[in-house]
Amino acid sequence: MSPDLSADALAGQARTPFLSKERIVAAPGFNRWLVPPAALAIHLCIGMAYGFSVFWLPLSRAIGIAEPLRCGADVGFLQELFVTGCDWKVSTLGWMYTLFFVLLGSSAAIWGGWLERAGPRKAGVVSALCWCGGMLISALGIQMHQFWLMLLGSGVIGGIGLGLGYISPVSTLIKWFPDKRGMATGMAIMGFGGGAMIGSPLAAELMAKFASPTSVGVAQTFTVMAVVYFVFMMGGALAYRVPPTGWTPAGWTAPASRANVMITPHHVHVKRVWGIPQFWLVWMVLCMNVSAGIGVIGMASPMLQEVFGGSLIGVSARFGELGKSQLAAIAVVAAGFTALLSLFNIGGRFVWASLSDRLGRKMTYMVFFVLGGLLYASIPTLAASGQKLLFVGAVCVIVSMYGGGFATVPAYLADLFGTQMVGAIHGRLLTAWATAGILGPVVVNYMRDYQLGLGLPREQVYNQTMYILVGMLAIGLVCNLLVRPVDARYFMTEAELAEEKRLAHDRGAAGSATASARSGGQAGGVVTWLAWAAVCVPLAWGIYRTALSVATFFH
Repeated sequence: MSPDLSADALAGQARTPFLSKERIVAAPGFNRWLVPPAALAIHLCIGMAYGFSVFWLPLSRAIGIAEPLRCGADVGFLQELFVTGCDWKVSTLGWMYTLFFVLLGSSAAIWGGWLERAGPRKAGVVSALCWCGGMLISALGIQMHQFWLMLLGSGVIGGIGLGLGYISPVSTLIKWFPDKRGMATGMAIMGFGGGAMIGSPLAAELMAKFASPTSVGVAQTFTVMAVVYFVFMMGGALAYRVPPTGWTPAGWTAPASRANVMITPHHVHVKRVWGIPQFWLVWMVLCMNVSAGIGVIGMASPMLQEVFGGSLIGVSARFGELGKSQLAAIAVVAAGFTALLSLFNIGGRFVWASLSDRLGRKMTYMVFFVLGGLLYASIPTLAASGQKLLFVGAVCVIVSMYGGGFATVPAYLADLFGTQMVGAIHGRLLTAWATAGILGPVVVNYMRDYQLGLGLPREQVYNQTMYILVGMLAIGLVCNLLVRPVDARYFMTEAELAEEKRLAHDRGAAGSATASARSGGQAGGVVTWLAWAAVCVPLAWGIYRTALSVATFFH
């Protein structure tokens, strides 16, 4: 970088607000591999939303401490929001989990357009303030025993932080890695799946440390985790950089449009996607894949226990014939199974998204639906024949494709609708996730209860459910087959694109737009290694703790 360029850049930054998008346009020589750990730092923190169930049992005895102090029969949900003399039910606490994902989808849809113009740094800072501030408000709610404060803090404010944090890196990563779109988004979204692996054991250790004869330690745990998460999320947000307009990796050229007609060089405005058939087809693709997957994840532990019963611990007895100690023993085995699934969920996000760079996004989802359908349909047979290893293998692959669906869809959207507003479009697509979060568990739980009501043995109550999930995958398969390149009339004109780039503060850097993506020297290489270590060390610790639980399953 020349002295004149440095002076111009410094003068421009002095006139630019610290959180503005203009301030984070990367200089020539910036190492693009610094961006994925910034995204991971945020996703690993907000991914704790998956692990909040670790707080439910301690919170259900926040007053009684040793045993829950139950409310009277006349205390309904609305009264529980304000009651101070008795403990909350686990079912009441679960509403916070529901709010997480409803607010995630809705906030991503509402503020996705603002994010594209404001840039990932500002969105990341707002996400950190909302997620960590929400945890502090929840800590206050626990201290005051006011559940409405917990819903407001972590549920609403934290849910908004979830949505903004989840989509904040999508557009930026896709623009930094036009040659590896799937891999780049897979790395970040892998972090969201891995957040609970770090947060859950950390929360358990903190609660054990802070527990006392007068406290279950949850409020203090919320406070400590909020501070730790804030440091990590702010570090990630401030580390974000966006490429200058027209930047491409050194030595890479965009493939000719005829090489892959599913990848467009043009761009769609987010305000038009509601009226584009391809958007709704991909919406259904994601909704069906997630509905089926989340249905299996939600019932994986009880399904394993009820299907295989005493055989999990070497006892020849059905689930209903087991004693209390035996039920406790198979619950430990099931916990290891759940931990194993979490590893496949995370690994699938990176592996399948990376494979999509070679297979193509449409073909990757074809694999999800065809292979997934065969695996879902095989589960009743595997269960009836007592094939535990094959049963576990089938469920693990299914869960890997559930995670892979999340990680592959941002690249699918970029292929179809262009990269200019892909973050905002992805935000709107996440309403499919919110829908699936209701549809999948409702179908599975209703069918299970219905089958039990008919008097079927517990080991058979999941058979019909599996075939219903196969039907969902069939719908997703048809929708995926119908996806075609977007019609030219939906793309922005040159004038519209120029205006959107102006509003989004997109600009080229002085110097070549095809500046190298390599590190700017030894110092830059050291910084890159340190950035990756900052996110990989806690992730490795989480994987290690999860592996200990997995070991109990295989033992």
